[in-house]
Amino acid sequence: MARPLKVLVVEDDPNVLLGCEQALQLEGIATQGVSSAEDALKAIRADGPAVVISDIRLPGKDGISLLKEIQEIDADLPVVLITGHGDVALAVQSMKLGAYDFVEKPFSPEFLVEVARRALDKRTLVLEIRALRAQLKGKGALDARIIGMSHSIEHVRRMVSELADTNASLLIHGETGTGKELVARCLHDASNRRDGNFVAINCGGLPDTLVESELFGHEAGSFTGANKRRIGKIEYANGGTLFLDEIESMPLSVQVKLLRVLQERTLERLGGNAPIPVDCRIVAATKEDLLAMADAGRFRADLYYRLSVATVLLPSLRARREDIPLLFEHFLLLASANHGRPVPEISQAKMRQLMAYPWPGNVRELRNVADRCVLGIEAGFPPFSEGMAVAPLALSQAVEAFERSLILDALRRHAGNLTQASQTLQIPKTTLHDKMKKLNLLGQEALR
Repeated sequence: MARPLKVLVVEDDPNVLLGCEQALQLEGIATQGVSSAEDALKAIRADGPAVVISDIRLPGKDGISLLKEIQEIDADLPVVLITGHGDVALAVQSMKLGAYDFVEKPFSPEFLVEVARRALDKRTLVLEIRALRAQLKGKGALDARIIGMSHSIEHVRRMVSELADTNASLLIHGETGTGKELVARCLHDASNRRDGNFVAINCGGLPDTLVESELFGHEAGSFTGANKRRIGKIEYANGGTLFLDEIESMPLSVQVKLLRVLQERTLERLGGNAPIPVDCRIVAATKEDLLAMADAGRFRADLYYRLSVATVLLPSLRARREDIPLLFEHFLLLASANHGRPVPEISQAKMRQLMAYPWPGNVRELRNVADRCVLGIEAGFPPFSEGMAVAPLALSQAVEAFERSLILDALRRHAGNLTQASQTLQIPKTTLHDKMKKLNLLGQEALR
């Protein structure tokens, strides 16, 4: 059962303690009051408050000693110290030791509440990051690679699991940056071909004159510059998986030869006559409508039907905005490890910008933004550009995306408890259930 975030107030003067608690409680902040550092440590170990506000001058252990012991228990627990007039040196020392902030007596109730709210926001972010990391760590191999809680990405994972051990040719369709090669690699790694080679080739990145040689290989002397035999990608993928990205870019003349390989399961190298048996699984990817291209004569219809025995549709990132927090945290962790930098805190304002941005580059662009955030150079770039115009969603889409993200966040915070989530969202439990049904969030896949 998740507990509401609470502020622990440590003050030996009963009148000051009462005043601090009342000021916070009047603003809807839960509190617990104790009069000594020793009692504070017992409370911290027992039920873990979100923030500690403590006077520096205490009987027995003082606030500085309390701060040091709290950091040994939980270095991320924000501690705000109350200092008396003339305790500036102690305040500076406490900040160096890791205190979140200090409040100098006399202080107004409004100022105390403001400091407490900022500390609570920081603690909320820390707890969310811990929950996301635990979620990422606790997932299975496939869940940890194809990341997301949305209904659409759960469907992708289910298809990969069901199709991995088949030999069916497969077509992956999605916009640029949606993770088509990642899905292809997951299919290979989860299949009985995992010990074979995974061979990826970008059909759009090769000149027409080299496509045939890259795919089928060639014999020595087959053309000018062919000084020795070369094994092609299809032959190299024998026993494994061949991934053809941007298949729509493949010349029609090469499409004919690829179709023959799929039908006959043999190939001939350029300049050769001997048929070479091959057994590889073909996974193709495209961002275009291949059937429409076939109707227009720009892609072979027979090859399309050979490649699309099964089709996996990858959603754009803007179509699964509820996955952005989890994906972004994952990319922050990767970037932190790659660059040797600490994981930065992402404010709620920045997260709102991430959620509102249209992501034309999809997941690849999101990872790029995570790298810039870890390096501290995100300012001025989308989605944090000052005055950047964000392409608006249709009202119904915006409302649905916003509701999904809020509901999933509340469910995650409260471990799937609908009663507590409905209280956080300030709506009746029956209304929350109806909304979850409408947004396809019912079931275990929505709560993981």
